Amino acid sequence: MQSLWMIAASLLFACMGVCVKLGAGQFSAAELVFYRGFIALMLLWGFIRMNRLALATPHWRAHIRRGLSGFVSLVLYFYAISVLPLATAVTLNYTSPLFLALILAVWSGERVRWPLFLALVLGLAGVVLLLRPSFEANRWLGGMAGLASGAGAGMAYYNVRQLGRLGEPEWRTVFYFSLLSALGGLPWVLTGDPFHSISPYGAALLLGVGGFGALAQLAMTRAYKRGKTLVSASLAYTTVIFSSLFGALIWSDRLPPSSWLAIGLIIASGVIASVQSRAPVEHD
Repeated sequence: MQSLWMIAASLLFACMGVCVKLGAGQFSAAELVFYRGFIALMLLWGFIRMNRLALATPHWRAHIRRGLSGFVSLVLYFYAISVLPLATAVTLNYTSPLFLALILAVWSGERVRWPLFLALVLGLAGVVLLLRPSFEANRWLGGMAGLASGAGAGMAYYNVRQLGRLGEPEWRTVFYFSLLSALGGLPWVLTGDPFHSISPYGAALLLGVGGFGALAQLAMTRAYKRGKTLVSASLAYTTVIFSSLFGALIWSDRLPPSSWLAIGLIIASGVIASVQSRAPVEHD
């Protein structure tokens, strides 16, 4: 049940993606990355002040690891988007659950049942089929950046899991990630394209990018903290489903039969992972 927080996070990430897509016509990628972190930071700061919450933490090293891995992943992801077809960059970034599974199995030494790996593979196959990415050999640098962004995201999710085990609340984890994202994105913006003027419509889009991003991060953090890690990773693929539906509703995108087959694979991966998470764990 707790893994349902990942479905909520997926919906919110899809909403953020809509705002990013609409805002791309007015703002550069660097501005969108900066505002995502900055607006989320301001919203969380207001929440923290209103509830008189404490930001002090003994686990600041873990927060730095989570923030840096997430920010680097985001930078690589946006670079991949700039040089690759969007579908290719998104698909490469969606390898993050596979890297997370690899980290859990190899690095952490945790025993993972094979059906969960099958669920992850099915989910990735669904993403590839749905997005139908194209990759050109002369764009290998962007391809490596996209793949590295998936690895970085997998590491970030692992760090989120570790922070949850340390008892860190969701809001504190997201706050420090937003802080590091804003600090990291600021010089990128200042040394790149100049700021664009912000119209009321543009301000609403930026608020959506930051607001939906912050809420999605909170929901995702809770999912990894309280739910089954690989179940949450599998359910993260539902972002593709929500994004496809938004594309059909807003931009009148028509889904071919292959896309519906892909959606079925993604849903199947989530169902398999959910069922397996309730099975008793085998002990040596």
